[in-house]
Amino acid sequence: MSQFNSASFLKTVPHKPGIYQMFNDKQTIIYVGKAKDLNNRLKSYFNSSKKTLKTDRLVSHIHHVEFTITNTETEALLLEQTYIKKYQPRYNVLLKDDKSYPFIKLSKERHPQLSLYRGAINRKKDEFFGPYPSGYAVKQILALLQKTFPIRQCLDSTYRNRTRPCLQYQIKRCLGPCVPGLVSDEDYNEQVNYVRLFLSGRSEQIIQKITEDMHKASSELNFEKAAALRDQLQAIKHINEKQAIYNNNDNLDVIGFHYESGLACIYVLFIRNGQTFGHRSYFPKVPSNTELEEVIETFLGQFYLQGNQNRNIPQKILLNFSLSDKQAMEETLSIIAEHQVKLVDEPKGDNLKLLNIATVNAQTAVKNKLLENSTIKQRYDALKAFLGIDKINRMECFDISHFMGKNTIASCVVFDENGPVKSEFRRYNITDITPGDDYAAMEQVLRRRYNKKDLADEKVPDIIFIDGGKGQLNQALQVFEQLDVNWNKNHPILIGVAKGAERKEGLETLFFEAHGTGHYLDDRSPALLLIQQIRNASHDHAIVGQRKKGTKQLTDSALEHINGVGAKRRKALLNHFGGLRELKNASIDEIAQVQGISKPLAEKIYLNLQQ
Repeated sequence: MSQFNSASFLKTVPHKPGIYQMFNDKQTIIYVGKAKDLNNRLKSYFNSSKKTLKTDRLVSHIHHVEFTITNTETEALLLEQTYIKKYQPRYNVLLKDDKSYPFIKLSKERHPQLSLYRGAINRKKDEFFGPYPSGYAVKQILALLQKTFPIRQCLDSTYRNRTRPCLQYQIKRCLGPCVPGLVSDEDYNEQVNYVRLFLSGRSEQIIQKITEDMHKASSELNFEKAAALRDQLQAIKHINEKQAIYNNNDNLDVIGFHYESGLACIYVLFIRNGQTFGHRSYFPKVPSNTELEEVIETFLGQFYLQGNQNRNIPQKILLNFSLSDKQAMEETLSIIAEHQVKLVDEPKGDNLKLLNIATVNAQTAVKNKLLENSTIKQRYDALKAFLGIDKINRMECFDISHFMGKNTIASCVVFDENGPVKSEFRRYNITDITPGDDYAAMEQVLRRRYNKKDLADEKVPDIIFIDGGKGQLNQALQVFEQLDVNWNKNHPILIGVAKGAERKEGLETLFFEAHGTGHYLDDRSPALLLIQQIRNASHDHAIVGQRKKGTKQLTDSALEHINGVGAKRRKALLNHFGGLRELKNASIDEIAQVQGISKPLAEKIYLNLQQ
């Protein structure tokens, strides 16, 4: 139990806004909070009549508390989010949303290009539209735009090195600006302007503009252009009919929240100019017995205040939950967004319909996740029963992949009781073995993985699966007999997984270290389904790594034997042209434009690649 002297500490805490950090006896921050009145807020943690189960558990681990005074509650809220993001405290609600949000980029050049973009944006250099909730949403929009507005989406390196139009021009999904004479700059920029209006959500303006251009082309007896604009107009109207949610042109985020059986889902529906921008479900990590208001408040803080700095905060955010301190959150969001932001928890009319949609989707997502979790639990329970063990904290699986003995890659995937732990998936480059010797490859990866005297207990798996059957299992057994490892718990169970005679799922044979004969599981066995899932994840992880290595080797090998072209120059050439194929199509003068490449070296590179 905690030995923290709260009475003497509280005498030093002022009645001012700020944040507080609670530390355990290992000097680790276990909770970060903000308060309008630090003294009153911290006093509530040690008031026995008001403590919740979560607070009671938190207080029992407090070694000491530090606080920082701020000028306003808004400053405290911003500082709180900075600390939560930095320290990821155990007892805080945590939103796992590390992915950057994608934009659609319209480049500023003679013939602008449309593309998906992630990262810091520079509006002086290019135009950006978004952010969008996912890369999938952007790819869908780009595919839609390609069918409706034929402007290029190819890489600049491809565009610069074309001598004849590509397939996109043939199927009328690009105007072919890469080839002189196919389209005038005026006609191309006309389509670019249509795209700009479309992505800005100004549907009425684009319809009006295309209508005017169509009538103008008709009056000039340019009936071919008029017909193309007519088809474009019909396509845009069809898109608007499919995308329109309701008639208002509001910009808003609609947030539906649902909590059930310890699982929280926050479903966000993005509406811009009355059209769907996409949606996304979030499952924040919620400590046991956390109050629901803290979940919502922390989500809003982490989602809007510590997320992607280019996030577009709308003027209205619809919520199906009422916050007691809504004003402080609105003021903070307004400062970050540089315009007034309202949290609406009692919407009416069309907005209420939107909120109901988000709420129903949050409920459905929670039910599906719980069903998925129950399936995972069922599979784990079945595997534990089959192996006769009480608990499985960690499992690892190894697989070997190569192409005709070359570019050998070993993969290791990690699963725990909640499924795959993708952050701990690893690939190993296997070297100095006889090509195609899978046994030697398995020996090397196991030694590199486990021959560590300082391997933490939580990193020691309960089960190790070896994809390859009895032979690979025997190889693994020899390795573990020779390893100088001080296991602080029981030796992991080693299991070899061999495909059946027909190499079909469901016919796998399991080989155990203590048994010479194979064991079969019914093809509908939950335990076998879990083993298949782990084995397939390891197999896929190895194949992807092997293919990436093979592709890189093929690309590099064409340049490696050219004298004067080292690693830095190879990288500069490939980055400039976008790939080996484009580099082979480049002229000597174009190659010489790459930084660090002289004219004589460009001639040498050109001649070597042509040969």
